[in-house]
Amino acid sequence: MSRAQAIANAQQHFDSGKFQETLARRIAIPTESQNPERQPILASYLETEMRPAFEAMGFACQILTHPKAKAPFLFAQRLEDPSLPTVFGYGHGDVIRGLDPEWKDALSPWTLTASEGRWYGRGIADNKGQHSVNMEALRTVLETRGKLGFNAKYLIEMGEETGSPGLRELCENNKDLFKADLLLASDGPRLGIERPTVFLGSRGSMNFDLTIEARKGGHHSGNWGGLISNPGIQLAHAIASIVSPTGQIRIPEWVPEKLPASVRRALADCEVDGGTDGPEIEPWWGEAGLSPAERVFGWCSFEVLAYKTGNPETPVNAIPPRAWARCQLRFVVGIDPDDILPALRRHLDRQGFPMVKAEPNREGKFQATRIDPEDPWVQWAVASIAQTSSKKPAVLPNLGGSLPNDIFTDILGLRTVWVPHSYPGCSQHAPNEHLPPAILREGLSIMTGLYWDMGAGKTPKQA
Repeated sequence: MSRAQAIANAQQHFDSGKFQETLARRIAIPTESQNPERQPILASYLETEMRPAFEAMGFACQILTHPKAKAPFLFAQRLEDPSLPTVFGYGHGDVIRGLDPEWKDALSPWTLTASEGRWYGRGIADNKGQHSVNMEALRTVLETRGKLGFNAKYLIEMGEETGSPGLRELCENNKDLFKADLLLASDGPRLGIERPTVFLGSRGSMNFDLTIEARKGGHHSGNWGGLISNPGIQLAHAIASIVSPTGQIRIPEWVPEKLPASVRRALADCEVDGGTDGPEIEPWWGEAGLSPAERVFGWCSFEVLAYKTGNPETPVNAIPPRAWARCQLRFVVGIDPDDILPALRRHLDRQGFPMVKAEPNREGKFQATRIDPEDPWVQWAVASIAQTSSKKPAVLPNLGGSLPNDIFTDILGLRTVWVPHSYPGCSQHAPNEHLPPAILREGLSIMTGLYWDMGAGKTPKQA
């Protein structure tokens, strides 16, 4: 049997409707990890859906737990020969809240619905559709070849949408069990709807609060205006000192010294495209001298996520006693995450804003990670995807958003190659989450080709 036959088998399975049936069954399970009432369902997804699917492919499965995790993990492995390369897969079966009343008429988050060239359902993009594609590709290669030709390990977690509690500790405690040559997984969006994409890490993220507590209670603006400070005005000026009117960060410690040459080369032909539902790019915003792709995938960005002073719902003629803002820094490799808030403190003090308190919030932070775009494993994956799709894949040094990718790179020591099967306009985390089935079909073909090539004896490890 051949590579082409394996891909044809995968496409036939998709076209027959069997993949859609599997995905519909998984989407119907309301695995909302942010909803405490759904806790028993999280474990059920692993036992009723994931374990049988992996065991049917000859994987040995075990449920793993950690005290910090609110839900269990499923670890599955198929070891064919210790001399063969080992690929580590990852996915999450939990989803964001369904937001049932907010979906369009005739749509439900828990029913896979085909409408106007799209498949709708909670988790189709994040992440049930994506790990279902990869699992079906594994099954197709195994069925076509009679063996994988490599060793496969797979971890499914059920708490990603609540910050992956316990995942870091689980990996620290199971380094030998999870040992592999490469992480090959799928999450996040493609660069654009038509272009296959590889990303190699993620930007880091830190959310923090800026607060001014000027005094107790508000005071009449007619009696006290011009005599006492206004925290809303002060905080606005403090924020304006952090970033220019066109979005350029003014704290030197918050931006890299330069864009690495390999990153610039990888992004040279990448065009950011949010599709018909995405916002229009504003070329004047952000770091000058960088392309849009370089700004979102190679640089840092500062955002004000929320701002409050006084009573926005029912304003009164009083100088407010307090102002608050929830802010965020997305950062790339090269930024010291432990110096983000100290650097901000030094900046605010230099600018004359000692009254502004800067504190991290409970959401914590993600570390920035990326592997070299010119790494041999990356080039191997890109060549495989190009052969299957007849398209030049986009290579993103890191995702613009954040993932706990450092768990895999720093704790498990893995090279990380992510192949997303979604697109920026998929309404992930929002009502009406959807995907065009063509993305899933192409993703299934791509992953079948990648897994076939993994077992063909021509991986970088054996070169």
